[in-house]
Amino acid sequence: MSVGKIIQISELTVQVLLSSNDVKIRDVLYCILDGKKHSFEIVELNDHYATAIPFSNVRGLKKGIELEKEKEDLSIYYNDEILGKVFDAYGNLIDNTTIENQTKRSVYQKNLSLEEINIQGDILRTGIKVIDFFTPIQKGSKMGLLGGAGVGKTVLIKELIHNVYQSLSSNAVFVGVGERSREGKELYDEMKESNLLSKISMVFGQMGENSIARSKAIYSGLTLAEYLRDEKKQDVLLFIDNIYRYIQARSEISTELKRIPVENGYPTTMISDISTIEERINSVENGSITSFQAIYIPADDITDEAVQTVLSHLDGQIVLDRDVAEKGLYPAVNVFRSTSKLIDKEKIGEKHYQLVQQVLAYLTRYEELEEIIAVLGIEELSESDRNIFYRSRKLRNYFTQPMFVAENYTNIKGQFVKLEDVLIDVENILNGTYDNIDEDKFLYIGTMHE
Repeated sequence: MSVGKIIQISELTVQVLLSSNDVKIRDVLYCILDGKKHSFEIVELNDHYATAIPFSNVRGLKKGIELEKEKEDLSIYYNDEILGKVFDAYGNLIDNTTIENQTKRSVYQKNLSLEEINIQGDILRTGIKVIDFFTPIQKGSKMGLLGGAGVGKTVLIKELIHNVYQSLSSNAVFVGVGERSREGKELYDEMKESNLLSKISMVFGQMGENSIARSKAIYSGLTLAEYLRDEKKQDVLLFIDNIYRYIQARSEISTELKRIPVENGYPTTMISDISTIEERINSVENGSITSFQAIYIPADDITDEAVQTVLSHLDGQIVLDRDVAEKGLYPAVNVFRSTSKLIDKEKIGEKHYQLVQQVLAYLTRYEELEEIIAVLGIEELSESDRNIFYRSRKLRNYFTQPMFVAENYTNIKGQFVKLEDVLIDVENILNGTYDNIDEDKFLYIGTMHE
């Protein structure tokens, strides 16, 4: 039954004259034109008029077309069949597969209550030395994942998925927001080759799609993650690439709706938009969602208002650095710029905390010594500085790691390394136990006792 008709059309909005009072914000209206279904979501209501945003392009639409209302608002599958599947931003399958169980749920769910949230989540062990040592992750925490193309971000994501599944039998959700379609296809193919596809659900709102799709992908991805957490009782990994593109998409929609932006062109709702997303990423008693959020930094300005809004919600960041990658050290983590709120004596223990401080002090001094050696030569160093120099090089090499998902390329068997072993090895390197071992022996190993 018709609830209204189109009276005005633009690229990102459609004005509707309503003939029914049974319409509210976030309702989905639709029409079928030449065999194709066009859907629209209500974003503003004003007396007998509504402003709706189209899910796809408006080509072929014209004034006077009657619109009907869907029974449910924007929904996505909410059942056991979501794993191994690829969805578009609106919850439709785009990988030529089918789902038998038609159980769905709205992508807009209320946030968890204070009683439901569990902030005492355990530490999530990834088996990746450099992460577990320098940037430990708590279940339900939010980590920034910063790094450009070619520094090993995809390999790190795949290894995290592999290791967490291996240790906890938990799955992952990947949300592509405003990134290149080619990169999404590459990730899909690599997951398939690594036999990880059955452990992940993927949602894409790609760069070539309109801002509506780019803004909705993140809601669909969160709903899939919530199914795994709440119904399957799992500790889920959620990867969002790229959270900044979500803010951009919201800005474009806000401009089309003629809402006055704040100083830098961002929408006045930016803080609440981000909070709505971040507040759904939490631990409950029997499950958690731990997120890794890639953040594009416009003009390399980390003080940008949108970047700072996202960072204010994060519990730490893992920074992948091209300079580290160029040295052949993978994962290419810059340990000076990477942080975690768990680096605290009360949370990780006195021994782990002190070792982190010692290693950072050694590596900082190592960089200073490199400049001195370039001018004067290593012979001019004192014995203590010479020890720091050589031990730092061994530490730097030690924090590389053979990856399970890269075995086909490296011919080195992947390793899942326990933090207890890492602490023993690091302490022995700092104490000089391995001074007589060549630094090359520390490259791409698991632990020293092997």
